[in-house]
Amino acid sequence: MFKIAAVVWIVLATTLAGVGLLVVVTIPSLAGKAQFLIPIVCGAAVVVAMPLSYAVARRISLGPAMGKGAARPSSTA
Repeated sequence: MFKIAAVVWIVLATTLAGVGLLVVVTIPSLAGKAQFLIPIVCGAAVVVAMPLSYAVARRISLGPAMGKGAARPSSTA
């Protein structure tokens, strides 16, 4: 499961950092402090992505039959 979490983390951390970067750059009041805020936002995205990637990897490794709302196999003989 660690390998799955690592791959998911790479994608998720990059996506969250990109969204945070866009927020900093597009809001005028934050754009003036971009030199200070961009490293903070990107670092926070990397940290926030760690537990989220673990949760996603756990759901992936459980498979479709173990997810919420999955149909249970019927036991008709």
